[in-house]
Amino acid sequence: MEHVTSRWGVLVLHALRSETLRYGRLRRKIIGVSEKMLTQTLQTLERDGLVHREVFPVIPPHVEYSLTPLGEGAAARVAALFAWIEDHTSDVVAAQDRYDDRKVS
Repeated sequence: MEHVTSRWGVLVLHALRSETLRYGRLRRKIIGVSEKMLTQTLQTLERDGLVHREVFPVIPPHVEYSLTPLGEGAAARVAALFAWIEDHTSDVVAAQDRYDDRKVS
C-alpha cells in the first residue's frame, strides 16, 4: 500500500476525488509533479485497482482518469487527512517554533 501513501499517490487520489480528469488537467492540478512521476503514479494506481483509465478512440487520443470504487474509499481517507492538516497546521507550526526556540537557546 505504499503507492496510496506516496507523495504523488496521495495527491492523485485527492485530485480525482471530486472529478474525472484528463492527463493535462490532472498535471496542472498537482503542482510540482513531473510528467514521468505522474505517468508512473497513474500506472501504479491503475495496477492496484484504485484508478480507472479510459481511452476514447479519437484523434488525437483522449484519455480520462477517474477513481474506482476501491480508489474512492482510499481517497475518502486521504480527504480526512487533508482536513486534519488544514485544521491543525497552525498547531504544528507553533510546535515547530517552540522546538526551534529551545534548540537555539
